Amino acid sequence: MRDPNSNQSLHSLFGEAMRETSDLAQKEFALFRTEMSQSVKSMFIGLAMVVAAAVFAIAAVMLLTESLVEWLATVLESEALAALIVGGVMAAVAVGLGLYGRNAISRFSLTPERTVRSIKRDTEILSERVSG
Repeated sequence: MRDPNSNQSLHSLFGEAMRETSDLAQKEFALFRTEMSQSVKSMFIGLAMVVAAAVFAIAAVMLLTESLVEWLATVLESEALAALIVGGVMAAVAVGLGLYGRNAISRFSLTPERTVRSIKRDTEILSERVSG
């Protein structure tokens, strides 16, 4: 004969497991949203740095190149050499800012690392409970 208490306890265990699973899924989703929000923020900061690099490069070329070339041309007595020196310095600044922005963007990841680790850990714990 079947023990009615055993059926009742199995039913309550199953219900408890379903509630815990639902709570766990909600918590994991909240962690996922938080982590993705932080990653997107980092990406936008990196993108802003790349845009700032481009703006700086354009402004520098427009505002300083001509006057620097003219000044340096009077010192070196060669307008071509002056233009080459000024252009090289402006290019180096633009490259430096661009590399900094690219580095910030490369740290951005769409993979929610903490969420993945947490889900793996939760899966291991649930597996141990079921098998134990």
